[in-house]
Amino acid sequence: MEGKRVIDAQVTFYDRDSIQDMTWPGTADAKYARAYLEPMMKHGTMEYMSNVSTTLLLVCMDELVLPVTVNEEEYDNAYVCSPYTHYVTYAKQELSMLQRPMLEKGLSLLLGVLGWGMKKAKINKVVHVNNWLLSTNLYPAMTGEQAVRILEAVKQRYPQHTVIFRSLSARLHSEMIAKLQSAGCRSIPSRQIYLYQASDPSFGNAKSRWLLKRDKALLDKHGYELVSDAEMTEADIPRIVELYRMLYLDKYSYDNPQFNERFIAAARTNGSLRIYGLRQQGRLDAVMGYFCRNGMMTTPLFGYDTDIPQSVGLYRMLSACLLEQARDNGVLLHESAGAAQFKRNRGAEADFEYSAVYDRHLPLHRRWYWALLDQLLNRIGVPLMRRMKL
Repeated sequence: MEGKRVIDAQVTFYDRDSIQDMTWPGTADAKYARAYLEPMMKHGTMEYMSNVSTTLLLVCMDELVLPVTVNEEEYDNAYVCSPYTHYVTYAKQELSMLQRPMLEKGLSLLLGVLGWGMKKAKINKVVHVNNWLLSTNLYPAMTGEQAVRILEAVKQRYPQHTVIFRSLSARLHSEMIAKLQSAGCRSIPSRQIYLYQASDPSFGNAKSRWLLKRDKALLDKHGYELVSDAEMTEADIPRIVELYRMLYLDKYSYDNPQFNERFIAAARTNGSLRIYGLRQQGRLDAVMGYFCRNGMMTTPLFGYDTDIPQSVGLYRMLSACLLEQARDNGVLLHESAGAAQFKRNRGAEADFEYSAVYDRHLPLHRRWYWALLDQLLNRIGVPLMRRMKL
């Protein structure tokens, strides 16, 4: 263990052995970071997410406190720490969305070949900056200059690793993207996301507002009650984990972070997630957990009982409650990816999310795959996803 390490006068790294020496800033973001990250640093990430193996550090600069994750290989990791899982394993699973069998087969073969080469080139030898180990990493209020200074510090500390800033979009982080590009980063597309401007009462159109009203009315129709975390007990925790598993893991992919009971218990205790659920006759059938940062909100915990007929509309009900929470908080709702047409119909607007990738300090045989991904995804992947509205 390296302990506390100062790279320059204003950038300091802390690991599990030195975190007790850290003086935490008094900001709301720093308090949140301490509540959420400190237990994972002390006990290890796999105690909370069963498929996330990484070394978790904190980088501190000015009053910013950001999580940094360091990986070497870990090809079975969740995609939040593994570029291989993101761009090969997970991508293969999503090919069925194209609904074009011949194209799917060809792309699957291509991904297999690329995956073999990416392992040879150590694609997973990476450091992720501001990695909260979630599908969407919200950023605190920070400038592009601050991001570049952190990039330089990470490069010095980990000269053999690719450096990545995930979850950047043109609409939300244009200045940061521009500065990181100027510093030599590539912008590698990762997914199409959906943003809902809940703080604007005039956002959307008549149809989207009618749909949301209809979705919310399903609660009364089917006898569901929206309950807060204060109305839940420890006995609900296994059910919360089950509901998340049924949707995010069973239906979508086990390469998503696999939250366990300890993660949910910690989130309830330290308040890192605001948890709500839909209960009927004492049984919890749907759950969501969100957090807000820097005027934005996202929902890493979202799930429902997929054995209940789709006609009941649990997803529609839970989504309507989520949008209502976003309006109450007066924030922009980051709805992540998936269910594209559903979100568009209810007023969400599409944007693309990128990873800023720095690899210029690495030898050529380590850089080729990022150059290839840059060309393939920007020239083919993004236009294809835009055209198909995925």
